[in-house]
Amino acid sequence: MTRLSLVRHGQTDWNLARRIQGSTDVPLNSTGRAQADATGRALATGEWDAIFTSPLSRASETASIIATHVSLGTPTPLDGMAERRYGEAEGLTGPEILARWPEGTAVPGRESRDAVVERALPTLVELAERHEGESLIVVSHGGVIGSLVRHVTDHALPGPGEVIPNGSVHTFVYRDGRLELDRFNVGLEERDLFTASVL
Repeated sequence: MTRLSLVRHGQTDWNLARRIQGSTDVPLNSTGRAQADATGRALATGEWDAIFTSPLSRASETASIIATHVSLGTPTPLDGMAERRYGEAEGLTGPEILARWPEGTAVPGRESRDAVVERALPTLVELAERHEGESLIVVSHGGVIGSLVRHVTDHALPGPGEVIPNGSVHTFVYRDGRLELDRFNVGLEERDLFTASVL
């Protein structure tokens, strides 16, 4: 069994302005760095074997900050964990998107959730099989984590109105050839969960 703790990157100015980022490389802001630091301190209560990251800078900087707390080296980039591409919607707010493309209208260049799963799931499975029996940290994005959670829970999670906060942790386990969700939105105050063995 392999444990994979997926972490959403810290806040950016576009997060704050509620602008869609997607593949646009927006850096962390000071709040985002503080969130990454808090997540790193929480994860430091556990034992970790390696850390990986989306290649986008908001994720890789989050991973680098976390790595200093968990005594791991430079995070390894994984292209398959990059954020969902939103095409022409990138840089826009929700109301701006709806004004241009009303509900039900396809946004040019936007990657489907299924397409996200088709690249992210094999990335995690291959990682888990290469690191059998280890505990790994993977820093990624809300669109990727949400797509994976929906897939493995058959859309039971996230619930209506439930969000994936910046700096949040979501624990998956890979066993018997299958990726399963163990804990969704683990609170950073629940530090004992990072040290407990997954059943």
